[in-house]
Amino acid sequence: MRILHVMASRANGGAETYCADMLQSLEAAGIDQVAVIPRASINHDRLAAAGVKLAPEALDSRFGPMRRRRLAALIDTCKPDLIHCWMRRAASLLPALPLPTIGWFGGYYDPAHFRRCSHFVGVTPDIVEHIVARGIPRARAHHVPTFPVLEPGPPVDRASLATPGDASVLLTLSRLHEKKGLDILLDAVAELPQCFAWIAGDGPLEEDLKARAAELGIADRVRFLGWRKDRGALLAAADICVLPSRWEPFGTVMLEAWAAGIPLVAAASQGPAALIADGGNGLLVPVDDAPALVAAIGRLLADPALQARLIERGRADYQMGFTREAVTQRMIALYTEITAERSASSGATEREERA
Repeated sequence: MRILHVMASRANGGAETYCADMLQSLEAAGIDQVAVIPRASINHDRLAAAGVKLAPEALDSRFGPMRRRRLAALIDTCKPDLIHCWMRRAASLLPALPLPTIGWFGGYYDPAHFRRCSHFVGVTPDIVEHIVARGIPRARAHHVPTFPVLEPGPPVDRASLATPGDASVLLTLSRLHEKKGLDILLDAVAELPQCFAWIAGDGPLEEDLKARAAELGIADRVRFLGWRKDRGALLAAADICVLPSRWEPFGTVMLEAWAAGIPLVAAASQGPAALIADGGNGLLVPVDDAPALVAAIGRLLADPALQARLIERGRADYQMGFTREAVTQRMIALYTEITAERSASSGATEREERA
């Protein structure tokens, strides 16, 4: 079974990171695979180092038709059993081919943009329902969640981030984008004088958010850390993980918090509302509600027993279905199912032709 992965995005977001993490896991599991990925992607070199066969040349041209021709030529040479398109941009490059093709949905995308895909994978049951509601047969819509990857190591030294040892550290791992609600986090920090905020990520709103922190008088308690690879070390050093997103189809950071054993507070956007049991494995607050976020963080900081309960339940939920090993095996099982379906269909056609 040979899989051709197409990853056309150059962004440094969670979806791109997860796609690369999955390819590394599939490589370690012995899957025969080739990945089309931009040379400029931050994941290119680490996938190459992991032994994944890469074919970035299919994306070297900026001209769409040329990319499609190059991808078609690669498919003809590679002869994959299945093509996996990671997100809309990758699916837009597909030529018309009689091959099973997966379109991956990390959000509530329009299936019309995946018209050449035969199968669809949503990272939450709700996204799968969204796909089916838009006309995709249920048998072709599959649920495979994401998994977190945290590098082992000691906690980050708070002093290295100019943070007092006795401060309450609120950590968010997020792109600096309007959808992520980081302005609401800053508004909350302004009402929590004992708290420092660590914001790990990059994006278009960095200068706006820094200006907002200065306007609120909290610039001395907010650390903009940029894109970080040591997410596990940051989580281990923080007190609370905060996910204030206005729009969050899933949010692998929730799984990272559970795996790291840190209490989680999230705004009740789509993914968190579906995954978090308020008061069980995390705390939920309304979207765009800074006073509610202040209250939830204050409640958690004042109640060590609540912290312990959230951590215990979160870790149990993570172990139940979101470990790297479990999710990777689910993806392999899906590949096997789809390619076996194709083989059975081809065999039936051959028998009919002989008859």
